[in-house]
Amino acid sequence: MQMWHAIILSIIEGITEFLPISSTGHMILGSSLMGINDDAFVKNFTVIVQFGAILSVLVLYWRRFFTQWNREKIEFYLKLFIAFLPAAVIGLATIHIVDRLLGSAMTVAISFIVGGIVLIFADKWFEKTQNSPIVVESISFKNVLIIGFFQCLALCPG
Repeated sequence: MQMWHAIILSIIEGITEFLPISSTGHMILGSSLMGINDDAFVKNFTVIVQFGAILSVLVLYWRRFFTQWNREKIEFYLKLFIAFLPAAVIGLATIHIVDRLLGSAMTVAISFIVGGIVLIFADKWFEKTQNSPIVVESISFKNVLIIGFFQCLALCPG
């Protein structure tokens, strides 16, 4: 991987991380289009550049995450942990399959198409059922767990 590859992949990550799209999938497709070999260095680079983007989210929202410890804050972190559990357990159980999928631009392209179609229909369905925005604190523990299981779909890039 050359320096300009790293710059382009970093730009792709920076733009896509804050959008409701797969930054990993876009970096995989970007790497494939630029002809970058799928070796250990490139995989490590994508993880490190994503860590930087996630760290920027913590910097942006540090007050929400690290101040005002009260019952609501503890409940927020408990819900966050419960939503994380399904992806952690299923991700660890399927890590070898996920690693194979991460190297396939075809898998990402198919996931983009299928995911886009699902999002179009989901937007139309929720448009009819949702009249007001959802406040995180009002989400039940059951719904948090359901969200966690849906997050498992993100294990497949794209």
